Amino acid sequence: MYTLYIGNKNYSSWSLRGWLATKLSGAPFREVLVQLQGVGPNPAHAAYSPSGYVPCLHDGDTVVWDTLAIAEYLAERHPGMWPSDPAARAWARSISAEMHSGFSTLRNDMTMCIRERLDVRPWSDALLSSIERVESIWNESRRRYDNAGDFLCGPFSLADCFYAPVAFRFQTYGVEPKGAASAYLETLLAHPFVREWEKAGLAETTVIELDEPRVIYRDKLAARPI
Repeated sequence: MYTLYIGNKNYSSWSLRGWLATKLSGAPFREVLVQLQGVGPNPAHAAYSPSGYVPCLHDGDTVVWDTLAIAEYLAERHPGMWPSDPAARAWARSISAEMHSGFSTLRNDMTMCIRERLDVRPWSDALLSSIERVESIWNESRRRYDNAGDFLCGPFSLADCFYAPVAFRFQTYGVEPKGAASAYLETLLAHPFVREWEKAGLAETTVIELDEPRVIYRDKLAARPI
């Protein structure tokens, strides 16, 4: 049985990706919840994660860290995690890698906080550009693979796992994508795995101020007229 170390479900976007990938594999796993703390690698995680970050997957003596590595490790062992069609698989891998390596402004300016609902517009030009890029990826994916299923590349796949935290961010900050991306956002948020994570996140009582939108945007909100 796998063991997956993850952070707080209300806040930890990378843990969500790793958890969804493990759920998608269909394999049984034990999840170990550890508390997020501060910015950067946490020395307290070193006993089970070489990088000091979560998620981290243990398969017996094999330790896999970094969400993309976890996704590929699981995909090598369990069928159906990437699209079966080579072209669709290449597309899915490309958009997942783009999310994995980029979108720093989106991550910094729209921290994942599942329980929160907050409008902090006007958004910066850099944030608008990131939102528009996600919208473009979602719309183009649905245009290409609409006939194959309701998700980015047809059936629910690792590509959707990588964009699930974005769906929660859009929900929190009131982002309303246009076109087919709008329906996809609703579909992704309604997926049973995503709903299961959301329910657990909403049940958490821990507050991490570094990731709380009302703390991050305190000055902006205070400056608004009543």
